[in-house]
Amino acid sequence: MAQILLVEPDSLLAEVYRRALKQSGHQIVHACSAQTAVSAADRRKPDLVILELQLAAHNGLEFLYEFRSYHDWLEVPVLIHSLVPPGEFDRGMPPMNELNVAGYLYKPRTSLEQLLRAVDTCLAAKQQPA
Repeated sequence: MAQILLVEPDSLLAEVYRRALKQSGHQIVHACSAQTAVSAADRRKPDLVILELQLAAHNGLEFLYEFRSYHDWLEVPVLIHSLVPPGEFDRGMPPMNELNVAGYLYKPRTSLEQLLRAVDTCLAAKQQPA
């Protein structure tokens, strides 16, 4: 059973994702902001982070940089699941592999089943020996 940190500001979407992920056998911790996400990760290191980039106060990218600044969290895969189109993320940013972004899903084009498959793929890849 994987511990997943879901960083999603929309409480209705978060509940849909939480239920589906829980039915898939995962433990879910939901955070609606970057600050609560850092606190949640500090309490219990997640196996995977699902991250929306559009967050209030500090955006998802700021969260990602802060998250990666902690040694214990360098290897935790992050799956971006966002309303921000992938091309906008790429502009002027370091490559996703430098931030250990395991994948990028654009919400308007991603079904719940695709999200669950991506989560399983990320967790399976994490289990592979380096």
